[in-house]
Amino acid sequence: MLILIWLRGLLTRRAGRLAAAAAGIALAVALPAALGAFLATAKATMTTRSVQRVPVDWQVEQQPGQTVSVPMPGTSRQVSFARIDGFESRQAGQTLTTGAGQVLGLPTDYAATFPGELRLLAGNANGPLLAQQTAANLHAQPGASVTVRRPGLPDTTVAVTGVVELPAADSLFQRVGAPPGAQLQAPPDNVLLLPEADWHRMFDGIPRDRVRTQFHVRIDHRLPPDPAAAFTAVTGQARNLEERMAGSGLVGDNLGAALDAARADALYSQVLFLFLGAPAVVLAALLAGLVTRAGAPRRTAEQALLRTRGASRGTLVRLALAETALVGVTGVLAGLGLAAVAGRALFGSANVSWWAAVLGLLVAAVTVLLPALHATTVAAARRPVGGPRRSPAWLRYGLDLWLLAGSAVIFWITSRNGYQLVLVPEGLPQLSVDYWAFAGPALLWTGAGLLIWRLTRTLPITWAVRPLAGGLAGTVSAMLTRQRAPLARTATLAALAVAFAVSTSVFDTTYRQQAQVDAELTNGADVTVSQTTATQGQLAAVPGVSRVEPLQHRFAYVGSDLQDLYGIRPATTRLHDTYVSGGTAREILDRLTRQPDALLVSQETVNDFQLHLGDQVRLRTEDGRTVPFHYAGVITEFPTAPRDSFLVANASYLARTMPADTTYLITTDGTRPSQVAAELRGRLGPAAKVTDVETTRQVVGSSLTAVDLAGLTAIELGYALALAALATGLLLVLGFAERRRTYALARVLGATPRQLGSFVWAEVSLVGVAAAMLGALCGWALSRMLVAVLSGVFDPPPDALAVPWTYLALLAVLGVAALLAAGAATVRAAHRPPLTVLRDL
Repeated sequence: MLILIWLRGLLTRRAGRLAAAAAGIALAVALPAALGAFLATAKATMTTRSVQRVPVDWQVEQQPGQTVSVPMPGTSRQVSFARIDGFESRQAGQTLTTGAGQVLGLPTDYAATFPGELRLLAGNANGPLLAQQTAANLHAQPGASVTVRRPGLPDTTVAVTGVVELPAADSLFQRVGAPPGAQLQAPPDNVLLLPEADWHRMFDGIPRDRVRTQFHVRIDHRLPPDPAAAFTAVTGQARNLEERMAGSGLVGDNLGAALDAARADALYSQVLFLFLGAPAVVLAALLAGLVTRAGAPRRTAEQALLRTRGASRGTLVRLALAETALVGVTGVLAGLGLAAVAGRALFGSANVSWWAAVLGLLVAAVTVLLPALHATTVAAARRPVGGPRRSPAWLRYGLDLWLLAGSAVIFWITSRNGYQLVLVPEGLPQLSVDYWAFAGPALLWTGAGLLIWRLTRTLPITWAVRPLAGGLAGTVSAMLTRQRAPLARTATLAALAVAFAVSTSVFDTTYRQQAQVDAELTNGADVTVSQTTATQGQLAAVPGVSRVEPLQHRFAYVGSDLQDLYGIRPATTRLHDTYVSGGTAREILDRLTRQPDALLVSQETVNDFQLHLGDQVRLRTEDGRTVPFHYAGVITEFPTAPRDSFLVANASYLARTMPADTTYLITTDGTRPSQVAAELRGRLGPAAKVTDVETTRQVVGSSLTAVDLAGLTAIELGYALALAALATGLLLVLGFAERRRTYALARVLGATPRQLGSFVWAEVSLVGVAAAMLGALCGWALSRMLVAVLSGVFDPPPDALAVPWTYLALLAVLGVAALLAAGAATVRAAHRPPLTVLRDL
């Protein structure tokens, strides 16, 4: 009965404080619970995209001298490989030859069964098909005759019916069963695809060591949504098949490799996103704790009064448990409800992480229960007045400075290693992550929080409040000095809330920007069109197209090294400064404008051929002609270019001396690139190659960078706004409420409402200025560290941080509004008759 009376009294007289504490717990629960919904969705997306990126799930290779008699699971087709000595073609009176190559024998329905393995570029797929690079080397087009040099047999000739692209050539030509270090550095350049019957007719008689047979398999894709569980299922099936084949065949598990990369990314994303959210959870817990602490004097007095009336210590413990249960359960339910609503709206799923409820109850126990158990006697309720006050141990020994120094050291050590995209055997990119890198930002968070506390505790209050308090500066300063500890706690939490909002928004914006830049660097632009006879004007007339930039492309030899050569219009080409070396992008492009035969080369080419600025570089075409250029600068990245060696020249000079095919880089007017690409494919036909940045983003980099962060960003940024508003306005209101007695006594002694207002607005100003300045500085440092730690995920790293000014302006407006509302409410309450206030207290 006493517990019910106590709870009813709390709900009647302390409802606001209980609601504030429950709100802090709700915030501590809502974010991790919503993160659970996001992570589940993100993992399912990673699994789905990993499966989509693999055209052939398994390549089962029959071992020499063995016969695979075990039936293949799912859908399978037999593919034959033959290593030949080379190809030859006679075009325009000249003979062109290649080195060794591969000839594949494919069933007639192979392209339909594994649609991502090859793409028809020209002609038809009903006969012999040349790979795109091979066709370029031989100057062969559909209808051309190509001689195949068979080992141990006379040469034979085929009539090419089409040219194809092999998007998954890395995995198609892998060495099944070989470790990663023993894989081919690059797929073969010379490839011919034959119908199965033609292949057997031409190659059944060549030496057996030149032939291998594979079974390409697509298994059932009904897999668990978690990449780790899907990986376990797929690799288990692959090992089961190998066991049943009893050594007659080996499985090249392309799908397992893709899921292995995805499960590493899933674990990385979990650490990353929880790390981004962990500071907010800690801040919400601190908020709940400070809300409870703000009422500690009143709670101590009430408990002491109960003890004088005969209440035992056990009774006080039960009352504290009841209050904790009320606040904790209310906060947990509210937090889970918010997370479910957000998950349904943003991710289409109301599933939440129920472990967040345990976290909420733990926060309630720490922030509500423990303070309630501290003072249970009359003696404990007596607060000492005066006497020496010693600073906390961490402040005396400079723990904050040690933590910041440790953060700098760890960041320096880990950032030297960075992150690298490594090639797994099947040719899929995978992230290599050093999780120690997160220790740097974690220590920075903690050290910055303690440093802000140190600074606010030592703030020169008299000097700071003089502009607002005027002649009462000494009195206001004395009161604020007396309240220095609560003031420092409020300012510190507000500053950390601002830092969280700034760092999270800047990181999320930079993350999205660089994921887009990464895709655009690979694709070239929003939409890229090549292998078409359409003109620039015709493409510009397509709905949704804003700008069309022509780009010439061909191959040329530097010495014996065949490299991609691009022709650009320097005046209209746009490049990032990180794409060049030795100057800004505009300065390097101006060299091409001033000198028509100027040539930009990669750093690798400069090193290999010991070039110096101004040196003549003679490029040789495939037909043997040489064209002089002059080395004018280094270019490190270029849209659609390979990662290692390539060349960039003036398009007008290239058109006169080395005519090349034209690729068009298209910028949309805001219309989705995939929609514009679909319109272009419909107009240009199947021969044209049309790619868009949205599709490219799903296949470049890792499955982590392909995950859409829009939902997570909305949750984190909304959370940051709510936390900043509560940390500034709510704590001030509660602090002012605890000083109602002080204000009432001041009124009785003759203080005017204007003089009381100076007390209030001085404190509001101090908290607002400290939170804005220190929080912004801390947020900027955290943003730089997080982006630097993660810069290796993107290629290239960002030029600078992407700052979401609109969001930060909204944050500033909301923070100022919370401060003004807290101050206005307190000033209004101070106008109440003082005797009424004292009687209520």
